Amino acid sequence: MSKKAASNTYFTAQVKNLLDKLYGRSILKDSFLERAIGYYEFQSFNQDKLDKFSQRISELKAKKDNDKAKRHLVVVESEFLDYKGGLKLESEERHRHLLSICHEIIELTESPSFEETNIKSAQLLGTIQLLSPTEGKRVAEINECHKPLYKAVLCLRLLEKLLSDNGDTTTDPYIREFLQSNNKNKQQGNEKNEGYKRFVENVKIPFLMAALIQDIGNFHPESKQIIKGNDAKINPFKVLAMEERKKLLQVNYRETIKFLVEGIGTAAYIGNSKEEREQTKLIEQNKLLFIKRLLKSAISPKQGIGNLIKVPQIYTSIILSTKDSYNYKLLPKVYQALNQNAEKGICSQVVVDALRMITGEFPQGYGITYIPQDSDGRCGDHYEYAIVTKLYPKDNARPICRIATRSLQFICHGHDIEIPLSCNLYHPEAAKQFSRLSKERLNEILVRLASNFNERKKLDLLPRCWNAGEYFSMKGHQKLWNKVSQDEDA
Repeated sequence: MSKKAASNTYFTAQVKNLLDKLYGRSILKDSFLERAIGYYEFQSFNQDKLDKFSQRISELKAKKDNDKAKRHLVVVESEFLDYKGGLKLESEERHRHLLSICHEIIELTESPSFEETNIKSAQLLGTIQLLSPTEGKRVAEINECHKPLYKAVLCLRLLEKLLSDNGDTTTDPYIREFLQSNNKNKQQGNEKNEGYKRFVENVKIPFLMAALIQDIGNFHPESKQIIKGNDAKINPFKVLAMEERKKLLQVNYRETIKFLVEGIGTAAYIGNSKEEREQTKLIEQNKLLFIKRLLKSAISPKQGIGNLIKVPQIYTSIILSTKDSYNYKLLPKVYQALNQNAEKGICSQVVVDALRMITGEFPQGYGITYIPQDSDGRCGDHYEYAIVTKLYPKDNARPICRIATRSLQFICHGHDIEIPLSCNLYHPEAAKQFSRLSKERLNEILVRLASNFNERKKLDLLPRCWNAGEYFSMKGHQKLWNKVSQDEDA
């Protein structure tokens, strides 16, 4: 396949832009991550400044009979209020920035139609996977930047899945309040009404915020010292010793909550109504408390609501791993790890099973190698490439894919197929049945599908999967989720 680079589709560009808004690095320092780092860098300075103001005000108040001290007190109190006001404005700006990101995620992944919502969510998840490198020096670095958005989308779909199943989440009093209002409006046949909007703003947005900021405390200076060492020369992605890991988890949680409360806070009220101001303040405080509860519960969720954050976190940490042991071929084993965590009581098996029904065993964007069959069900003498592009497969082990090659030629407009175990070379039984082909024939296939000799040297003659990143880098190949007409597919 040619390695020509090309521009991206509008959707791919949107995803890249959203990833940059979250964890991008630039001279403007305006991403969510850089704003958090900036907050942490000035946290001690700002607190010292506030403490000095308080101390000075107390000293001046003690000299209540001194006219000069009284005049000075007025000036210092005014400066103190101005300084606090400046910090409040910074907090409000960070809140607006995070809120706009959450709304963009909702816009990119949701639709009034359940089917369309799943298509849009699969497209975003698959795009993130296909934009993430699977080899080279920057795998861990880029995966770290991509994880928050990936996890946040999974949290949304998992929330809806459990609510539709009438699971334990509906017993949460905060969620139930808005769910009842939303369901009442659904029965009236209008999903985009006030009930729906209230559910998005008060439940879905807090879930997204919790997922996006869950590990932001790892960028606090104290956390970075644990991760990188005193001289900042240690590999930040190395496996930490148990005591270091425990300390990092404590610092991360403490500083994440502090950033949530002080660095982001609540939305500012705009208006002149005292009644509306008080009502908005109460609503925003309840949202903040709900996010705090989600983050706290996610540490040790057991059977609680924190599973809706914890389970996607574990799943994403494997799919977009930052460990040296990252192996693309092993990604479909993700539920082995999740089931083990559930057996240990780290998370809920019910929630793990729910997520598995959503994603299936093969993650979105994963490259499948399969044996094509003719109309009579006979297997061919070659394999083809496909990419997982759909959520909610009928069978967890049978991914729904968009074909990427036909007759050993890469194509832009393939059709969707469900790949059974007997044809999926990921499964040893299928590979064993296909191993009757000679090495010469297998090498002949590889020559057709690999772009150059150096690439062929790295690939197995009978590959269990394939890396679709290079294929996806071409604009014409980024329309994997588009509807394909019979004419196009012919």
